[in-house]
Amino acid sequence: MAIAVNLYYTGTNGNARKFAQEMVSSGTVELIRGEMGNLRYEYFFPMDDPETVLLIDAWTDQAAIDIHHASPMMGKIAELREKYDLHMKVERYVSDDALPAQDAQFIRA
Repeated sequence: MAIAVNLYYTGTNGNARKFAQEMVSSGTVELIRGEMGNLRYEYFFPMDDPETVLLIDAWTDQAAIDIHHASPMMGKIAELREKYDLHMKVERYVSDDALPAQDAQFIRA
């Protein structure tokens, strides 16, 4: 049962995008992707909101998230959030690992 967390980072003057760019350029994103239990760590940019960045962060389970939260990378992330004065909205989803047959008919592989 995987856990996906959608984090919406919002700032001003393009700071959310600058934050995401620095996360990538500093190597922090690659380090997080290499952590045990990380399934996905990707940034997306909403078309209708240039001041927000969406991070989709997925883990195998809560234990993997807890280990990540205790890692030195969380300090780096917190520093960058402060540097760019970002505010956050968080959504959390737990996968049931099943695609109902009635939904599958709408998926084009």
